[in-house]
Amino acid sequence: MSMCQFAVPLLLPDCSTSQCTLMLWAMRDIVKKFRPCSLADSKGFVEDSIVSTAMPMISFVRLGDCSLSKSQILNQVLSNPQQYHDVFIHRDMECGNVPREISNGLVEIGWYLPSGKKNLDIFPEPVAVVNLRGDLLSFQKQFSILCQTSSAVFIFFDSIAESECNLLSSAGNIKAQLFLVANFPNKAEKNINSLKDLASKLKLSGSQILFKKQQTNDADFVSKLRLTMKDIMENCQHKMTIEGMSAEAHELGIPVDEDCTECQNAKRSAAEITSRIDDVVRYKEDQLPLQGKLWKELAKIEKEECRLQKTGDKPIEEYKANLQREKQKLRQQQSSYDMSEAMQCFITAISNESKQERSYFLKWMRMNLDVKARKKLSGLRDEYKEKCCKLSENKEIIADLDRQISNSSLGMEHFMREMGQLYEAACSLPDNAESRQQFQHLPSLGADLLLDGFPLELVDGDASNIPVRWVTDVLTELHRKVQHKSRVLVVTVLGVQSTGKSTLLNTMFGVQFAVSSGRCTRGAFMLLIRVKEDLKEELNCDFILVIDTEGLKSPELAQLEDSYEHDNELATLVVGLSDITIINIAMENSTEMKDILQIVVHAFLRMKEVGKKPNCQFVHQNVGDVSAYDKNMRDRNKLLEQLNEMTQAAARMEKLDPNIKLTDVMEYDPKHSNWYIPGLWHGIPPMAPVNTGYSESVYEFKKSLIEVLKSCKYQTLPEFLEWVGSLWKAVKHENFIFSFRNSLVAEAYSNLCVEYGKWEWDFQKHMYNWLATAETRISNTSNQSSKLEFLSSLKKEVTSQEETTLEKLTKYYESKEGHVNLVKSYRATFEISIKTLRIEIENSVTNKLTAAIDFQKGMKKEHDVNEKHKAILEERVLQLLAECRKKNKDLSEEQLKQEFEKMWEETVKGLNFKGLEKRNVVFNVYNQLRKQLKRHGGGVGRT
Repeated sequence: MSMCQFAVPLLLPDCSTSQCTLMLWAMRDIVKKFRPCSLADSKGFVEDSIVSTAMPMISFVRLGDCSLSKSQILNQVLSNPQQYHDVFIHRDMECGNVPREISNGLVEIGWYLPSGKKNLDIFPEPVAVVNLRGDLLSFQKQFSILCQTSSAVFIFFDSIAESECNLLSSAGNIKAQLFLVANFPNKAEKNINSLKDLASKLKLSGSQILFKKQQTNDADFVSKLRLTMKDIMENCQHKMTIEGMSAEAHELGIPVDEDCTECQNAKRSAAEITSRIDDVVRYKEDQLPLQGKLWKELAKIEKEECRLQKTGDKPIEEYKANLQREKQKLRQQQSSYDMSEAMQCFITAISNESKQERSYFLKWMRMNLDVKARKKLSGLRDEYKEKCCKLSENKEIIADLDRQISNSSLGMEHFMREMGQLYEAACSLPDNAESRQQFQHLPSLGADLLLDGFPLELVDGDASNIPVRWVTDVLTELHRKVQHKSRVLVVTVLGVQSTGKSTLLNTMFGVQFAVSSGRCTRGAFMLLIRVKEDLKEELNCDFILVIDTEGLKSPELAQLEDSYEHDNELATLVVGLSDITIINIAMENSTEMKDILQIVVHAFLRMKEVGKKPNCQFVHQNVGDVSAYDKNMRDRNKLLEQLNEMTQAAARMEKLDPNIKLTDVMEYDPKHSNWYIPGLWHGIPPMAPVNTGYSESVYEFKKSLIEVLKSCKYQTLPEFLEWVGSLWKAVKHENFIFSFRNSLVAEAYSNLCVEYGKWEWDFQKHMYNWLATAETRISNTSNQSSKLEFLSSLKKEVTSQEETTLEKLTKYYESKEGHVNLVKSYRATFEISIKTLRIEIENSVTNKLTAAIDFQKGMKKEHDVNEKHKAILEERVLQLLAECRKKNKDLSEEQLKQEFEKMWEETVKGLNFKGLEKRNVVFNVYNQLRKQLKRHGGGVGRT
């Protein structure tokens, strides 16, 4: 109601009794942004919950019957002439004159919030406008609280009886200024005298009495009323918050909707956690330690296990074993933490058997965390804005503030994420460990929250990882709780950041994904919508699983090297999981999503596990022109042609059917899969109501979506989990295509790598021939070769070949072939690769030349050693013969043999032999292969 700029109930009467209730809890969710005139120059703004924003409150009531429509006058007061809107229902509206059954005694409240534009703003500061329905004489309790809490109360009447005059004048302790609005259809002297008498008793000045004369038109009267209200606001000393009204309500015996025991218990439980939050970053480190550096390191290791990008010279099995040990070590570190006080309180609160109290607690937590985040971020933004005025002097401070702003988000997802990490860490312990048993009930709690309509994080936005064990066990537990009746259809939304994805899902399905221009979704969240019994057979499912995703092409990630990789991974995952993917686009131009879609298609072609064919629906937001569909037909067909071209480029790279089209991978119909939706707001916020055209268009889109879902094949939750596991595994293993902007870039890069491979081979072949010639010269030289001479010649040769290869690269880029303009950014990388190749070849050839020269020297040395050893052996043999002759008796053949063996063994022992060095041939070959493949461009070498 508030988004639509309708007045909302402030005091709601009970039809069966005369009692009314202050609707504080019902309004807690309303958060408004506005810019008072004091912040107009600095372009600042105020963002706060409407119940805690102090502002003047001006109330409007009527006395007796009044021919002037109070509600209609208020609508004119609050509406810009170009943007009239019915905030309050009045008698001249459609169905506005039906007999009242329940609205008598209702007190409604609406707000005027300025935008900081003097020419457009009716009031320069925010103001609350309250309207009592019915005669104040019949609802004196409501009138009393308005008199206590308002800055001013305007009383509309046609005539005043003496009894009414006495009642008003006898009302004591009225804190508000009273203003009388007299609408006298006939200027009876009696009415004039009664009015003067009442004004005298209430001590009202002439400015506090307004006349609506017959000859005064509504516009003039409204202008006069606005001036009076502005004057009240300028001189207002009494600003009230709706939270502050609860104390007055209790004094007057008016109950507050928050007074129930469940709500108050939940409020205390939430306050126990959030009241300790001062520094968000430090709080997360102290109270939510498992999801910080440890979880991010685990996520990196899990991807590295699949991609093996940093193996280096280590044997691959040894490297994998090291990664496993690191994972285990990190899990042990997680397990060593005691559960923090905050998490103990959180788990205890959501374990409450009272579903109502648990619901209250989750809402209190969300609201309290939002308040903390708003205050923290507001201060950081102000400081950031101040420091940016002197950019050159404050670069380091600005960078630090930027980090703080990025790390200052704290929401319910962080507590749920910590719960998941507590569970995953416990699962890494032995089955009989006490800590493991302690957390076995957590998936059941997660399943209960999902069934209650609470979103669960599927992809961690900070670590870009899925806590697979946690998600699996939560959904398995949910499958058990619904007695295996868990047929699901999956709808996901994908789009660039801040294009209204969450708002679209909230409008279509009546869910509550977090929405705000200052707070964007991180990662991906899934939410279950239970299908009603009468629709289960028609849709052939029990639940619709809605997945909301982080905005792609985030400015925060754009400066990072792996920003393409992050977006492409997320897009491939969510499209692969869905039955229907909504591609959300700002305005009519779909170019921004084209690159992402190409990568998704290419990834699907590469990943053999993907056998699904998701349906794609394009939603163009902020397009209200009735001609948009027809005018953009050519653009839609052009987009399909481009996507087909990209798909064929991807197929060529993967050596698949070159005639494959986008529609072979995804279901997409240019005629029926494009929707044009007008802007959300009708006018200029913050006073703009929701555009009915937006709601109508979204409703039409939803009806079409339901029809498409009817033709989709359902999965059970266990089947969905199996699909999540296999798809996430495939995404983690893919490490080439995700790093590119689109398929044409990937193909151009691949072609360049192929050419580079040829140039590299030419370089190596030339140097191999040169080396063979040099080795022949060395081996044929009888004298010892000059090493310096050969090395000098080598340097000239490799320099010449390096220049030739660089020249080939330059000519390739000048040729403009194979979309080479798309890979200009990689030119420097290939130039560095050529220089690296030159160094490697120079080192390799130098080593071989040195080895050839050393071999020549070794052969000489071997010859000398042979001659020396031969002389020694001859001498010892002659000595043995001489010794045998000197003996007087003849020796037998056996004795002679023994003597010779003894002499030979002793002589050989005395000789200096050096054995050959032992080498690990397999390891050396593996390292050489890795070096070779690395020079061909990471992914191309691995395809």
